[in-house]
Amino acid sequence: MLTIGDFSRLSRVTPRMLRHYDALGLLRPEAVGDNGYRYYRQEQLSDLVRIQWLKGYGFSLGEIGPLMKLEDGQLVRHLRQRRQALYEELDRQQAVIHQIEADILRMEGTKIMETPYHVILLEDLEQKVFSIRRTIGVEQYHDLFNELFREAAAQGLTQAGPIQMLYHDEEFNPEHSDVEAQMVVAQDGPNVTVKPACTCAAVQHRGSYENLHLAYEALCAWLGEHTEYRMCGPAMDRYFGDPDNTPPDQLETGVLFPVERV
Repeated sequence: MLTIGDFSRLSRVTPRMLRHYDALGLLRPEAVGDNGYRYYRQEQLSDLVRIQWLKGYGFSLGEIGPLMKLEDGQLVRHLRQRRQALYEELDRQQAVIHQIEADILRMEGTKIMETPYHVILLEDLEQKVFSIRRTIGVEQYHDLFNELFREAAAQGLTQAGPIQMLYHDEEFNPEHSDVEAQMVVAQDGPNVTVKPACTCAAVQHRGSYENLHLAYEALCAWLGEHTEYRMCGPAMDRYFGDPDNTPPDQLETGVLFPVERV
């Protein structure tokens, strides 16, 4: 048996943290003496290493408890999910770093040779679209598009162009959004309408949807500099590629603001 001092010295984990793990039920000592001293089996060092290992991967102590009970074959699924979350966070941080670097160069008066977004004016052509409109939260957007595909298939509609999302809210509310999912189709039918042609300020975003706000910031900056134009319709995200089968850093999304000259 190892005293808490020996256990701490070998593992490089403080006695205070070991007592915290005990209080949480993560790693209980094998025995507690009448004097209150904690004693551990040497084999418990493996459990402590596992706790520290999972903690180092960013799992909270509350998450680690259930994970400690899993066999490696069951744990690997959680590790894959954590790896994906870290990739997405890295993507977000890299985008922030890129923006900071661009702002530093701009503020220092250095000519920026390359910018992540190039705003253009384009004539968005008339489209025949099948659409579903709902008031939902951001986390339900994927389900809405799945519903769109199911309903289109049930009506025998053939996709003839991209899918896109229109935002009809008067103000931004990610938990309660009035959105319209659209699919460009070839046939007529229920809920098939014609989206009229319009002039749009547009940018192309490459990368995770988590960083799509950067494309919106680029368009807002453009509008701030081109006050001869104003928004005249709902903003639209146009998706190219299948997000379920495309790596996040390779996703392509067009962001379009319908505008008119004033």
